[in-house]
Amino acid sequence: MKKIKSVAHWIAYGYLIYVMGYASLFKVFQKQSMMENMSNFGFGKVWTLFIGYSELLGVIGLIVGFWLHQVKNLSTIWLFFFAIGALMVHFAHNDYKHFYEALYCCIACVTALTLDKNFRLIL
Repeated sequence: MKKIKSVAHWIAYGYLIYVMGYASLFKVFQKQSMMENMSNFGFGKVWTLFIGYSELLGVIGLIVGFWLHQVKNLSTIWLFFFAIGALMVHFAHNDYKHFYEALYCCIACVTALTLDKNFRLIL
């Protein structure tokens, strides 16, 4: 059971690096399709770049997190807010076809934090 939890944790962690990594780089390097989609959602160039650099910061934190688990957990929480925001923006614009990556990122964040042996949430 412990091995299954570990595998699920690392799959969720890898998924976050992959999806948030390419999404942030598409925004930072201003890929045409990403800029058009962000514009359709009401985000101008400045906000798109701000979001892209912020997501890139979180992805860099996830990569640094291979060695420092505190940075990994902080970066996962940081990116969780962006995933929730992306999900809400898709829903607010009645985009019920292309919201899945944002939803899966939300699930991956919760999974990665829940299954991390170095993370505790005390309420």
